[in-house]
Amino acid sequence: MATVHATAPQPSTGTSADGDAAQRRGGRYSGFRPEVQGLRAVAVLLVVVYHVFLGRVSGGVDVFLLISSFFLTLSFVRKLEAGRPLAIGRYWLHVFKRLLPLAVLTILATLVLVELFYPGYDAGQWRSEGLASAFYVQNWALALSAVDYYAADHSTASPFQHFWSLSVQGQVFLLWPLIFAAAWLLTRRVALRPVPVLAAMFGTVFLASLAWSVHSTATQQEFAYFDTRTRLWEFALGSLLALAVPYLRPPRVARVVLGWLGLVSMVSVGVLVDVQGAFPGWIALWPLLSAAAVVAAGRTGSRIGVDRVLASAPLVRLGDSAYALYLIHWPVLITYLVLRDRPMAGPRSGVAIVVVCVVLAVLVTRLVEDPLKAWAWPERSRLRLAAVIVVCLATVAVPVTAARVAEERRALELAAAADRNNPGAAALLPGFRYQGDPEAETIPVITGEPYAKPSLGEPCPPGTGVGERFQQWCFDTVPNPEPSATMLVIGNSHVHQWIPAVELLAERNDWRVVTYIRGNCLYALPEEQVADHQECARWLEGTDPVVEAVDPDLVLVQGTRSTDEDQEQFTPGMEQRIRGLAGGGIQVVGLRDNARFDFVPARCAADHGADAPECTASHVILGPDSPLAPVAELPRVTMVDMGDLICPDGTCAPVVGNVFTYWDNNHLTVEYVRTLAPLFAERVEEALLADGAGVPVGS
Repeated sequence: MATVHATAPQPSTGTSADGDAAQRRGGRYSGFRPEVQGLRAVAVLLVVVYHVFLGRVSGGVDVFLLISSFFLTLSFVRKLEAGRPLAIGRYWLHVFKRLLPLAVLTILATLVLVELFYPGYDAGQWRSEGLASAFYVQNWALALSAVDYYAADHSTASPFQHFWSLSVQGQVFLLWPLIFAAAWLLTRRVALRPVPVLAAMFGTVFLASLAWSVHSTATQQEFAYFDTRTRLWEFALGSLLALAVPYLRPPRVARVVLGWLGLVSMVSVGVLVDVQGAFPGWIALWPLLSAAAVVAAGRTGSRIGVDRVLASAPLVRLGDSAYALYLIHWPVLITYLVLRDRPMAGPRSGVAIVVVCVVLAVLVTRLVEDPLKAWAWPERSRLRLAAVIVVCLATVAVPVTAARVAEERRALELAAAADRNNPGAAALLPGFRYQGDPEAETIPVITGEPYAKPSLGEPCPPGTGVGERFQQWCFDTVPNPEPSATMLVIGNSHVHQWIPAVELLAERNDWRVVTYIRGNCLYALPEEQVADHQECARWLEGTDPVVEAVDPDLVLVQGTRSTDEDQEQFTPGMEQRIRGLAGGGIQVVGLRDNARFDFVPARCAADHGADAPECTASHVILGPDSPLAPVAELPRVTMVDMGDLICPDGTCAPVVGNVFTYWDNNHLTVEYVRTLAPLFAERVEEALLADGAGVPVGS
């Protein structure tokens, strides 16, 4: 299924805690703007149409960010200009009292759909994302997941992905009033008008955030897309627009032209630009300035003005339902794709989805959102407003937490019987006979939650000689004050996954183990880094200082690197690293890499059964032309191959000995590595003894 970054509108909560009626009262920064409400409707239609028919984003999120901050700024400037209290606490309570009920209703309905129709492999992750959405941190959950080198490979889009921009907006609804409060304090102490002070403040936010957005988009676009900091300038532009609108008085003809140019430009951006791949850098100015042109054009009074279209009753009413339409359309679309096992909706089904979502949005707005807005009981005190918010959050948190606790308890029960029911790699040994429960579940329990990486232990203590720049990657994994030998483990996640086996090896031989690991980084040459180049270059720079500080007897590294095409290579630059270590009198243990796949074996087994042919893959068994050959014969270099115990006879099955072998498309499960640990220790010990390594090895 194609994964796109969903974008979201907001209801006009930023209009104020005073309600829509306040917009209609007099003053420079007041007045109901029906054409802006119609613009909101156009933006949400763009989002829905692009998601349903094109599987991509339209830039509509940027328009919503601008509109929400535009109305929020008008609300607070009215208070500042009139000298009224800002009432920030009540504003926060009022805003989230309006936002949360409909959001929570959508989250709960989506969780029900997840339990009924979605693959169990992802259910836990979707529950966690539902909880993150309710607490307005979904954007950070997605950002961290996107860059987590140990994150499972999910090919199905999250039904909660669209909550990311709601989360960003919720965070700004908390932050922006503090800026207005700072402006209020400043104008109280210095004889300045609020508008120039606010213009300077929001101008500073605009420039700083835009600069960071351009830099971050160029260096880490996946993370930048969801990063609140890269979006603040879009809110700041909306605030600057709100401050400037009363002073913008172009002639009618210019406003007519400006309005139409802005609308056409806004609609065309999604067609002409790869929004998902380019945003939120400087290119996001395109839809933002386009929408700003429409807002600046205002009410032209012309028959041919774009405001005549945008202010029409159907668009204004759809604008009133924009929040509900956005909330509803994404889970409806994703659920349909899951049920039909399709990457995109077809033309007829797409039209049906849009129609159903619009009808549902109008009904939900009239039957749920509008009555809740008019509900007077919570408005009588802050305590009641807070109670509504707490109840909304608890309505999501309680069932999600209960489900998580139940799954953890189940996992503990299975782990307690694992020695009998889940032998894993031991099932491959000659003469093995299974004595466990024939109905026992396969472990680890598939919940969809982020998989726990093996612990690396405590950080290396300060003063050990590891520079401060590299300290974050150094761990004293197996402490030992008087070891018979010290092993240093250097590499990325494909070395990290072997830590349970390394720990057993160290315990058997009374070794100390220090690890220096960073995901995605190769222990090769700087130019060979394939991802996170700057961070990996800094990590790589620390390898020599760490070797010098630890003074190891042996170093364990990833000996080869498998590829997605079921090929295997000796990473260029690795040979130089290994030769350098061996030349310095250090014994090197190189691990052959495990296979990678273009699917997730555990997911396939959960959906189709462990014996399904599509869940099994073949893997090359190394022969005489092994890529290890350049260094395999070097003194002080030992190569260890566990491939035959991961893919017996060249066949990679998703389950061995009632244990899932892989938990994503290229990392072994901790549980399977633990079953491999005794065999791993034996092979390393035998190889070191056979090579006459001189490292203390017990029997």
